[in-house]
Amino acid sequence: MAANRDGARILVVDDEESIRDLLTTALRFTGFTVDTADGGKEALRRAGAFQPDLIVLDVNLPDIDGFEVCRRLRAGGDAWPVIFLTARDEADDLREGFSGGGDDYLTKPFSLEELVLRIEAVLRRTRPMTEESVRIKVGDLVLDETAHQVWKGADEIALSPTEYRLLRYLLINRDRALSKRQLLDHVWDDAAAGELSAVETYVSYLRRKLDDREGRLIQTVRGFGYALRTPPAT
Repeated sequence: MAANRDGARILVVDDEESIRDLLTTALRFTGFTVDTADGGKEALRRAGAFQPDLIVLDVNLPDIDGFEVCRRLRAGGDAWPVIFLTARDEADDLREGFSGGGDDYLTKPFSLEELVLRIEAVLRRTRPMTEESVRIKVGDLVLDETAHQVWKGADEIALSPTEYRLLRYLLINRDRALSKRQLLDHVWDDAAAGELSAVETYVSYLRRKLDDREGRLIQTVRGFGYALRTPPAT
């Protein structure tokens, strides 16, 4: 799993069911444990029961706004980190959020990938980390998320930012077939939307750099996409 992701509990608070469902599905897919609340009062109740590692908290809630929810949590002695979701981007609004105890914010609309990256960044600052928790290993391939380095055996592999993101996503989903569209959506920004050929190109780059030209590690799933397979034990 990614650094600080395995076992992390995320409470998603939003009054729009479609957004709650979307965030819940995406966060669970990437390895988090998720609970939800549809308003400020329910958020306060669910937080106590669920004991989250982080709260994704919409500001514009129908009963108690997100800023007030955060203030009440802090006043009660709860230090769970909070990432605000807000349609507001005025300086005064953001100042109110941070002064109330928020750790980060995202302005709507936002990408799911950006939210996951923000969650991981906050968790890195707030959860204890061990050597094992920041390294992803498959066979003799090691990706260190803190150092942003990759090794194959004793050799360090130099990767471009896109190659690194692609390899990381394949690693955290190891032994799982991923479509080219999934890879495109999770690794590339919106500018690459629709360019499925980019996935093929960058997989070929990775295979060359990892000495995997025959596709034993990153395997082609014909007519679908790719899967990074755990090598058999020797």
